[in-house]
Amino acid sequence: MTRLIPPPLEMMRSLIERRSVSSANPKLDQSNREVIDLLAGWLDDLGFRIEILPVGERKANLRATLGDADGAEGLVLAGHTDTVPYDEGRWSVDPFAGVVKDDALYGLGSADMKSFLALAVEAAQRLGDTPLRHPLTILATADEESSMSGARSLAEARRPFGRFCVIGEPTGLRPIRMHKGVMMEAIAVQGKAGHSSDPDFGANAIEGMQAILTELLEWRREMRQRYRDPNFTVPFPTLNLGSIHGGDNPNRICAHCALQIDLRPLPGMQVPRLRQDLRERLAKAMTSFPRLAWTHEPLFDGLPPFETPAEAVLVRACEDITGQPATAAAFGTEAPLLARLGMETVVLGPGHIEQAHQPDEYLPLGHIEPCLGTLARLIERFCLTPVDQASRPM
Repeated sequence: MTRLIPPPLEMMRSLIERRSVSSANPKLDQSNREVIDLLAGWLDDLGFRIEILPVGERKANLRATLGDADGAEGLVLAGHTDTVPYDEGRWSVDPFAGVVKDDALYGLGSADMKSFLALAVEAAQRLGDTPLRHPLTILATADEESSMSGARSLAEARRPFGRFCVIGEPTGLRPIRMHKGVMMEAIAVQGKAGHSSDPDFGANAIEGMQAILTELLEWRREMRQRYRDPNFTVPFPTLNLGSIHGGDNPNRICAHCALQIDLRPLPGMQVPRLRQDLRERLAKAMTSFPRLAWTHEPLFDGLPPFETPAEAVLVRACEDITGQPATAAAFGTEAPLLARLGMETVVLGPGHIEQAHQPDEYLPLGHIEPCLGTLARLIERFCLTPVDQASRPM
């Protein structure tokens, strides 16, 4: 077979070399267009139809399709092109060099998750001229590590991409069919400054925030008792008090106090309902403080929990191919957004989540061929086999 693209390891290193940090901090945020353009070039050489879909001014998603793109059938292999920021000076290797040592590929995005995109391209290369009954789509998105604006724009467009979707986040090649949602909320209390010698000179925002903290801890206790799912290692929703800042001097009445929290709901819990409950809890906590004002603002739209039923065709296929039962993950992905397009969705990819978001991130080289074997069998089942046969119970 004539090779039209670089070997897998060379593709991985090329993707790692192209910086694509996404961050809520504008000073750290970077474009992902170099990664998108590189992927688009390889896939164009393999005969894919290329669509580059702008996301804002500097970023883009990529949809590359091989076969008849009717959107009703076929397999989507999806991944994000961005990385988190990195800790300069804490890496033992250049985070953008794609260093191979100790049977692993080191680099920012090696596990999370540029390597999967390279392996998806390689799986397509190995198809050669095999005719497809149903389309194969490779989807590369922007900003998963910050706002998820890439996947959100796809979900809002409501344009179908296929019937089955595998997102290649690092799962140790074990299928994941469900994960918790993510909410990050900012709460502030506004009071009035004054001399600490007389409380009547002002209104202390810290005292109001103390009442809010008490109410939030009670809400957390109630949610822990009410909601449980044994599929998760932590089988209840979590509420973390992440940061708090208030006041500027011990002899001044505090005029402002700010709190940020992180809430991880289980499948079945709805983000809008939780935000309504939160506001009601805040109003209740502040009834005894008429001189204080409070505000609540989501730090981002929030990611809903994700769940694909255990009996879904794709879940059972991934279990059959990997020999591993589908489980639950604590981390969030683009799965609930892509699932809105009507695709059965599973998270399954090389590498380990424990390596993500930290210095010396790496992908074990021993994951490369097993991942390619898994992708080959998925493509065979959902792109080469007639869909009625692919959908039969196993």
